Amino acid sequence: MIFLTRSRFAQRRFLRWVRLGLLLVTAALAGCSSGGGSAPPDVISLPTGFRPEGIAIAEGKLYVGSIPTGRVFRADLATGEGAVLVEGRTGRNSIGLKVDGRRRIFVAGGGTGKAFVYDAATGADLAEYTLTLTPETFVNDVVLTADSAWFTDSRNQVLYRVALPADGSLGGQEAVSTLSLTGDLALQFQPGVNNLNGIASSGAKLVVVQSNTGFLYTVDPSTGVTRRIDLGAETVTNGDGILLEGQTLFVVQNRLNQLAVVDLAPDLSSGTVRTRIPNPAFDVPTTVAASDGSLYLVNARFGVADPDAAAYTVVRIGKP
Repeated sequence: MIFLTRSRFAQRRFLRWVRLGLLLVTAALAGCSSGGGSAPPDVISLPTGFRPEGIAIAEGKLYVGSIPTGRVFRADLATGEGAVLVEGRTGRNSIGLKVDGRRRIFVAGGGTGKAFVYDAATGADLAEYTLTLTPETFVNDVVLTADSAWFTDSRNQVLYRVALPADGSLGGQEAVSTLSLTGDLALQFQPGVNNLNGIASSGAKLVVVQSNTGFLYTVDPSTGVTRRIDLGAETVTNGDGILLEGQTLFVVQNRLNQLAVVDLAPDLSSGTVRTRIPNPAFDVPTTVAASDGSLYLVNARFGVADPDAAAYTVVRIGKP
């Protein structure tokens, strides 16, 4: 009897310790979810008067370019804190941008007709390329593939390619070539009107959006032949930056203050607009990037009364 009593006492004491341990673990996990593991900020502030357009995300950092100055701002996604990484200078613009696996920022140079490459760690200049000498040009966006940086021109029916050697080096001006676009695409040549804008890559094909018509196209990067993606009766007018993830294409419709979500067919010949997402925090968003289940959109605020004194932000939303 004495042995059984002690055994039961030991068992009860052991169970009490187990319950206490579980309570402590539960409390610790609750503390992490409400405190130390808090979600990243929903809004990231940019410098006053920054006048942003493009966005890229790499290794927990967010990069945003300034249209008229060429500056590039870098922020920490977890905290939203940031600072100007690349200082502005005369003769530089920063429109669309992307960051590659070697921590290099590739920037579309807008009306300069150029592309710029910066070190994502230090902001130092790495390369400058003249993509075109045509006076009527607007180099708008860029996408990176395994062997190329591809740039759109919103005023001309071409794409520009900067070849990227496999050894990771950056070539000189000889790396630049122009791909004339044929097939279904037909530009509308009107002063100040944007045609081709955002660009993405599916691997074998490139995908572009034509802002003024709202049409999407695939581009064969070896021939320049374009094919319109059939969206039925739908369009994505005012389409700006685009992001392709698998068969899902996100299209920022800037002045409509919404994000279109398009489900593409496996061969990219057609697509269905699944939904359009408005948000009260949108203020003429232009481009989009993704990280950890979230989408980040830049508010360019085109048409604001005093752009050089205005406040600008990046807005985070859940990925649909």
